[in-house]
Amino acid sequence: MAFDGIITMAVVHELKSKITMGKIDKIYQPESDELVFNIHTRNGNLKLYASVNPSASRVHLIDSSLPNPPAPLPFCMLLRKHVQGARITGISQNGSERIIEISLETLNELGFTVSKKLIFEIMGKHSNIVLVDISTGKIIDSIKHVSIDVNRVRQLLPGIIYQYPPRQDKIPFRDMISMDFAQEPAHLLNNQSQHNAKSLQRAIGGISSAFAEEMSFHDNPVEFLSHTVSGIENDSISPVVYMDDKGFPVEYHITPLSDYEGSCGKKAFDTLSRCLEYYYDHKRSSSRLYQKATDLARSVSAQLDKHRLKEQRLREDLLKAENSENLRLYGELLTANIHQVRPGEKNVTVINYYDGSSISIPLDPRFSPAKNAQQYFKRYGKAKTAVKEKQLQLESNEADIKYLESVLSYVENAEAPGEIEALRRELEDTGYLRKRKVPGGFKEKNIKAEPIRYILPGGFVVLVGKNNKENDILTFKTASSKDLWFHTKDIPGSHVILKLSGTLHPDPDDPFNESAIYAAASIAAYHSKGRSSENVPVDYVPVKYVKKPAGAKPGMVIFTSNRTVWVNPEIPEKK
Repeated sequence: MAFDGIITMAVVHELKSKITMGKIDKIYQPESDELVFNIHTRNGNLKLYASVNPSASRVHLIDSSLPNPPAPLPFCMLLRKHVQGARITGISQNGSERIIEISLETLNELGFTVSKKLIFEIMGKHSNIVLVDISTGKIIDSIKHVSIDVNRVRQLLPGIIYQYPPRQDKIPFRDMISMDFAQEPAHLLNNQSQHNAKSLQRAIGGISSAFAEEMSFHDNPVEFLSHTVSGIENDSISPVVYMDDKGFPVEYHITPLSDYEGSCGKKAFDTLSRCLEYYYDHKRSSSRLYQKATDLARSVSAQLDKHRLKEQRLREDLLKAENSENLRLYGELLTANIHQVRPGEKNVTVINYYDGSSISIPLDPRFSPAKNAQQYFKRYGKAKTAVKEKQLQLESNEADIKYLESVLSYVENAEAPGEIEALRRELEDTGYLRKRKVPGGFKEKNIKAEPIRYILPGGFVVLVGKNNKENDILTFKTASSKDLWFHTKDIPGSHVILKLSGTLHPDPDDPFNESAIYAAASIAAYHSKGRSSENVPVDYVPVKYVKKPAGAKPGMVIFTSNRTVWVNPEIPEKK
């Protein structure tokens, strides 16, 4: 990832032109390591996003809307107190470093104007966001506290004088532009005759390995560097994202990178912020969706492992309980031959009157023969009761497994962070995950059910649930009794409704709606665990034949009068 000093310079240049003199209207903190500032400018409202996630630290404008948690985190509340309503008076980069400073003017409690500064340090695992009082130079607070136990050289704690990170023994790229590259000291470049990427990166501060590699392809690297910086200042950059054969981003920059031009697909953008937003939203290892999905999938998988282990133990116990007929036989034979048993014996051999064979019965020498017979009858009774109990427990456990498998399939197929949040809330409500604590005075926001909507060529509307709770609403509240209900056969997946009432343009050439049925079945196969398979079986039935058993878990239903079609997973364009 190439958020280097060059990218920082380009971001600062873009922010200067768009949010300088803007007013910070709102501040919220979607996650513990990210902030969103709603800024009112002359050209409309803009959203400034900042993240200190080690794998995705950055600052840029965003177009999308991120969820606002019901309970603000402490640093968010502090920023609302100190800088909400503040005017942005300046934006700058600290030298050639990955540090962005936003100067602010606001009013204090007494109505006097005070100056503060938000400092964004974009430095991988050392990234931070610091609020500084300009008059004293002291830190008001930071999103991550760095104590002396963590860093002996530089601490970031409230009340400490803010100091910039120590400079590296490199020439900043801004200073390098004004130098004669051919006369640089040999110790900086290792080999003056070969301007390779490693020597360039060791010599020049503020450039990434990808940009250093691109510089090495040019006969005059400093001229290329100067041309890039000039492009930033003159608004003539070309932000581009390079993607692998699966469509996932692998690199980005404000200038074409020769290493990726021939081997990767690319997508150009009109602004750097849109380029950064696309890159980080679609890069699996750093996107919010991937991180949230991975965390939730890990929790669900752990629950599944517990229930599968429980199933194995229940089946073992059930097998033992079912093989308990010998206990009843021992009790009967002891009762019939009680006169042959001597007190204190450890076993007795008697004739089995069912088949005439001899059978040895173990005895507890502490008890009388009659007591031993009673013990065998008692153990037999417990075993028969255990069979019923274990079967009930096994059925309940199997329902848990089916439910968790369905949730896991939704996690794997999720397309937005909001879907993951809805699934987490569902698991909390059903007791599989511990509910997160919400500070007093705040309430969890209700997540509105919004099923995925498709329009088929014949004008039919298809609705798809994104989680189990949404499935229940879709099937039992949204759909009419004459609509068709679809679900993959014995495969976890979404409830899919084909609306037969109120179609946009019914097709007179297809009176039985066969094409719509196959299209809806393909959609159901796509929104299931069988998405990557072929010839997926899909059951369909009128909604009136779908019932929800009393006490069943969300999304769990029974149905009759169904038919089955085999289709390949496929979806039309979303509407």
